[in-house]
Amino acid sequence: MHYGGAELKKYWNSWLDNQSTDAADRILEAYMPLVDYHVQRIKIHLPKSIRADDLRSHGMIGLYDALEKFDSSRDLKFDTYASFRIRGAIMDGLRQEDWLPRSVRDRAKKVDQAVEKLEQRLGRNASPEEVAEETGLKTSDVLQTMNDSFFSHLLSIDESTGSEDGEETYASVIADQKSAAPEDSLLFEASRQELAERIKQLNEKEQLVIALFYQEEMTLTEIGEIMGLSTSRISQIHSKCIYKLKHFYADAQD
Repeated sequence: MHYGGAELKKYWNSWLDNQSTDAADRILEAYMPLVDYHVQRIKIHLPKSIRADDLRSHGMIGLYDALEKFDSSRDLKFDTYASFRIRGAIMDGLRQEDWLPRSVRDRAKKVDQAVEKLEQRLGRNASPEEVAEETGLKTSDVLQTMNDSFFSHLLSIDESTGSEDGEETYASVIADQKSAAPEDSLLFEASRQELAERIKQLNEKEQLVIALFYQEEMTLTEIGEIMGLSTSRISQIHSKCIYKLKHFYADAQD
């Protein structure tokens, strides 16, 4: 996404020079499509009961926060920094509202218990089909439950890192890697490499869905058109990828 133009630059100058309220309103209005973009991407994973307007309200808080805290002297585009803040604000809002229904949490617990039981019995990772048979659920419900559960535990990009500086967040570390401690950089790189290796263990079709969704930032419908599959089928493949990756990491932590 690109946001520019002489008029917008004028408002940016006015905001940076004297914190003009009118300039702030104009800038926020110009970047509203960025909020909508992240709302749409996050809502794909959420139950239909979650309203887009609620997510948009959280996202606007993140956008305004980004405008207030943006340091123009950094070698970082505003839309990149704002994306961190917008996603973080939406995730924080979801966490505070406890968006995952009790029924889904109960089903997630049932699925997790079945997975643990099966893997102890089989001595290997249990497949979604085996978990479905064990729990009496449909395979699609098992995949969706794992997907919901995985997403609900994502760490907000705006959450405190727990450092001595109470205001430091993961967003600030990512946005300015020069300020990160050496061990933080090593851990981040190790995690990135670990994820890359885990993704390589997915089959070719699954790797393509992950690449198109997370790297090319395509919607499930767009991916379906490219691969000649229905949106629901792409959603199933994506959920299965999340299922596999979650258990890859669970095994690695044991």
